[in-house]
Amino acid sequence: MNQSALFDFLTELTRHNEREWFQARKSAYDQLRREFEVLVGQILAALAAEEPALATLEPKKCIFRIYRDVRFSKRKEPYKTHFSAYFAVGGKQSVGPGYYFQLGPAGQTLLAGGIYQPEKEQLARIRQEIDYNGPALHAILENPGFRQFYSGLEGEKLKRPPAGYAPDHADIEWLKHKSFVVSHHVPDATARQLNLAEYVPAAFRALRPFADFLRDAVEG
Repeated sequence: MNQSALFDFLTELTRHNEREWFQARKSAYDQLRREFEVLVGQILAALAAEEPALATLEPKKCIFRIYRDVRFSKRKEPYKTHFSAYFAVGGKQSVGPGYYFQLGPAGQTLLAGGIYQPEKEQLARIRQEIDYNGPALHAILENPGFRQFYSGLEGEKLKRPPAGYAPDHADIEWLKHKSFVVSHHVPDATARQLNLAEYVPAAFRALRPFADFLRDAVEG
């Protein structure tokens, strides 16, 4: 897709984040949205070639709306200033592990994966898997192919050890996590020029063992 055109449009949207401006340029947005949908389809096809469970997923089921839900937010701007999609069985509504792609200016482009704020039972299962199988997670997060894109486990953490785990547990810092995600940020200048249809699947391919670890934990 034409990333430069997308970045230019979203940069202007940042400056004029209001309905009147957006509606006057709706045709330009619709064209960019179609191009993004094609890109998402290309990424999805590359992922499905190695993960057949994703083969029946449609691009439209992966792509998030540009419209913001402002009902409970102090920020009332009606539009997001990035395009984004989530690749997982069930699409963007999935609560399981998957791959997140976000494309936008001002440092917003990123590739990420894992589980964000897992449900209570999922969280317990992930912690149990780390407790039982910590060396496997160490091997995944320290693999050179993984480290090419991702620096390590991210996400909000508890201040104290979770119930049932000793403070001196070898992996206590991982067990404190309330989300289990990794991310790779792409500078604007690079994002404008990348062949995203190749780069994004390559980054997600490196992330897959981490997603599989979480999937094995929550699906048990």
